[in-house]
Amino acid sequence: MASQSPRGDGPYPLSTLRHSVSHLMASAVQSLFPEVKFGFGPSIEHGFYYDFQLSDPLEAKDLKRIEKEMRKIAKRSPELVCAEYTRDQAKDRLARRGQDFKVEAVDEIPADERITFYTHGDWEDLCEGPHIDRLDRSYHFKLQTVAGAYWRGDEGRPMLQRIYGTAFWIKEELEAHLAWLEKVKEQDHRRLGTDLDLFSLHAEAGAGFVFWHPRLGTVRREMEKFWWEEHEKGGYEPVYTPHVSREDLFAISGHLDNYADMMYAPMAIEEIPYRVKPMNCPGHILIYKNRGRSYRELPLRWAELGTVYRHERSGVVHGMMRVRGFTQDDAHVFCTPDQLADEIAGVIELVKTIVSAFGFQFTAYLASRPEEKFIGSEESWESAMKALSKGAECAGLALEPDPGGGAFYGPKIDFKLKDALGREWQVSTIQCDFNLPERFDLNYTDRDGQQKRPIMVHRAIYGSLERFCGVLIEHFAGRFPLWLAPTQVALIPIREEHGDYARELAGLFRRSGMRVDCMDQSAHMNKKIKQAKKDKVPYLLICGEREVAERTVTVATRGESEQRTVPADDFLAAALARVAERALSL
Repeated sequence: MASQSPRGDGPYPLSTLRHSVSHLMASAVQSLFPEVKFGFGPSIEHGFYYDFQLSDPLEAKDLKRIEKEMRKIAKRSPELVCAEYTRDQAKDRLARRGQDFKVEAVDEIPADERITFYTHGDWEDLCEGPHIDRLDRSYHFKLQTVAGAYWRGDEGRPMLQRIYGTAFWIKEELEAHLAWLEKVKEQDHRRLGTDLDLFSLHAEAGAGFVFWHPRLGTVRREMEKFWWEEHEKGGYEPVYTPHVSREDLFAISGHLDNYADMMYAPMAIEEIPYRVKPMNCPGHILIYKNRGRSYRELPLRWAELGTVYRHERSGVVHGMMRVRGFTQDDAHVFCTPDQLADEIAGVIELVKTIVSAFGFQFTAYLASRPEEKFIGSEESWESAMKALSKGAECAGLALEPDPGGGAFYGPKIDFKLKDALGREWQVSTIQCDFNLPERFDLNYTDRDGQQKRPIMVHRAIYGSLERFCGVLIEHFAGRFPLWLAPTQVALIPIREEHGDYARELAGLFRRSGMRVDCMDQSAHMNKKIKQAKKDKVPYLLICGEREVAERTVTVATRGESEQRTVPADDFLAAALARVAERALSL
C-alpha cells in the first residue's frame, strides 16, 4: 500500500511545519551536544533533515534523547521570532558562535536578498523561513535515521552527520507514514537482492558497479528479449559501439565542456587521451557519418543496449538505482524535419507498450532548456520544444512542465513511473536534438539534391537496465510475474520414488520453454516447499502417488492458500499461455 497522501490539516502547510521541527531538532542537538556546528536543515518530500558536525558519531539511541529534549524545548521556548540583519552583522553573530558553515553560507546569499535569523528561546539559526509561529502547537514528529553527508555534497569537504525525521499535524497520518516506511524497508531492492540471490556489489571492484547473479540475469534476459521484439516491430536496427573513444570525440559532442564532472579521467594510449564513454550518441553519429545519406533512407532508427560509465559521487551511489557503470537501452533516430513529430509519437507509443507490460502508470514531463550548461541557439531549442509538444499531441500524451530540466543539447520528455508503493521513478526519456547534428556536420541529400541537416531523437525506455531492475524488484517485492520470474515452476516430489515423474515433467516443461527447478534432492518435502516459497517461485507443483498414477500435479500458487490438482499437460498449456501474454497475475 502506498503512503497515505497527507492532508496537511493545520494552520500552516506541512512543509512549513517540517522546516520548523527541523529547527527544534537542531536546538535540541545543541542542548545535548554544545560543541555542534550546523549545516543546513530543510524540509524535504517526506519530512526534513538537518546536518551537524559533531566530535562523536550519533547512534540510534541518541535519537530518543533528542526527541525528549525537543519536547522540553517546545514547551519552554515555543515562540519563533524572525529578525533581519546586515551581512556583516549576520557573519559576526555566527562567527561568535563558531558556526563556520553558516558564515560561509552568508557569503553566498545574493546581495539583493534579505538576511534573516529565526530564534526560539536563546537558540537562533540563519534561515529564510517560513516557519510556524509557535513550537507548542499540536503536531506529531518522529526522528528516523542518521546518515553521513558531505558539506555542500563535496567529497573534498567535511563529512557531517545528517538526522532525518518527519512531522505531521495528524497523529494517524504519522502512523500511516511510518507503516509505509516499514514496507519500503521490507521491499528495499538491496535487501531483497541478498535474500533472493539476485545481485551483489563488491568493494574490491569499486562502488557503483553491479554484479548480476544468474537469477536476476534471467530477468534481464527476458527484459532484453521483450525489448528487442518490440523494437524490431518498430523498425529499429541493432548497432554496437566501443566502450572507449578518443577524447576529441567528446570535445566535439560538447560533453567535455558540459559533462566533464560526470566523466572518468582520460587514459593515454600512444600519448593520445581516450575516455570511457558516458553516452552512446557520439558512436551512433560516427556510424551515420561513415558514408553519404539520402532522404530515402530516413528515418534511420538504431538501437543499442550500450554500457556507459559515469563518475557519480560516492555519497549518491545507491544499490542498483544510482551506479557508475550501467547499460542504457539506447536508441537514436535520424530523421527529416517533416518526419520529426511522427517519430516522436512513435517513440511515445513504444514507451507506452513496454512500460505497461510491467504494470506501471506514468506521468510525462516536458523539460525545457537549463539555465546553465547548454549548447545551441534559442531558435533551435524552441523548434525542438515545439516538435516534442506536437509529437505528444499526436500520441495523445498529456505533458506536465519541467522548467530547466532539459539535457545540455536539447529539451526532452521524461516519463516518471509510479510503483506499487506510490513512489515516482524517472526512467524513460525522449530528447529532441538539433545541436549534435550541427556540431558533427551531419547531412543527407534531399529530394532537391541539396545537402540538409537531419534531426536526432535520443531515447531510452528502461533508462538503464540496472535502475529499472532495481525499481522492478521493489515494485513487485521480489515476486516477479510469471514471464519474468527466474524460476517459474518448482517441481517437488513427496518421496524419493516420485522423483522420476518429477524429472520427466521437468524435462517436458523445459523443452516447452519453462524455467523449472526440479527439487529432487534428498530432503523433507516441507523443507523444499519452504525454500521455494522463500525464493518466491510462482508455482509449486507437488508430485505424489496419486499424481504419478493420474499424470496430474497439485498446484500451490504463490500468494494463495488453496491448492488444486490438474492434469500436468493442462497446467503446462495454461502456464505457457500466461507467459506468452506476459500476464501480471498468476
